[in-house]
Amino acid sequence: MRIPRVYLDQEICVDNIYTIENDAAHHLINVLRVKQDQPLVLFNGDGNEYSAQINDVLKRKLVINVDAKLALTVESTLPIHLGQGIAKGDRMEMVLQKATELGVTDITPVITERCNVKLSDERWAKKSAQWQKIIIGACEQSGRNILPILHDPVTLSQWCKQSTQQYRITFDPHASQHLQALPINQHGVRLLIGPEGGFTESETYNAEQTGFNTVKIGPRVLRTETAAIASIAIIQAQYGDLTL
Repeated sequence: MRIPRVYLDQEICVDNIYTIENDAAHHLINVLRVKQDQPLVLFNGDGNEYSAQINDVLKRKLVINVDAKLALTVESTLPIHLGQGIAKGDRMEMVLQKATELGVTDITPVITERCNVKLSDERWAKKSAQWQKIIIGACEQSGRNILPILHDPVTLSQWCKQSTQQYRITFDPHASQHLQALPINQHGVRLLIGPEGGFTESETYNAEQTGFNTVKIGPRVLRTETAAIASIAIIQAQYGDLTL
């Protein structure tokens, strides 16, 4: 049986006792039915993982002991910063989950003209906290020990104007150049994916004027979540750590 992996948002030291509570404890106790003396793997985003053992299973929390620190990494050598046009509900969450599994290093939710999500600052904060949970869960599942950085939502204009040494890419099935012909280097990729309904003509023009290269990965128009997942997978296979 696979050993459960749990994110712990604090410093972790060998031979220390820790308590797991809240959603993580509920999942371990009520869904996975963990028992006393069962092993766990912990990580906190510092690039390591920590082997641990359950000392006690209480009603709403677990008491665990950390017994070893392991320097393991499954991180891609290719930095990818995903700028994702914000989509509704499950589609956005799917992008965050799968992008994390595929190894992106940064994710920025991008507000576009056709963005159908209009929230107050307070609700943006709640939405970002929800998205962060999705990313943590994807790291727990995929074996990553470093969380992708989830940046605050920004407008498309703001994101396009940010300085970067990464190669800037956006997609269009009618583009003339193909992904495999691009000069990707060690700085990685800044990948822009449109929202539901795509970019407006002015947004596409402005992205190109700020250095984004429009390329194609096929002749069909893809949904926003499909475009993000497919393009990241292709980039990782072409330039990163996925193998064919």
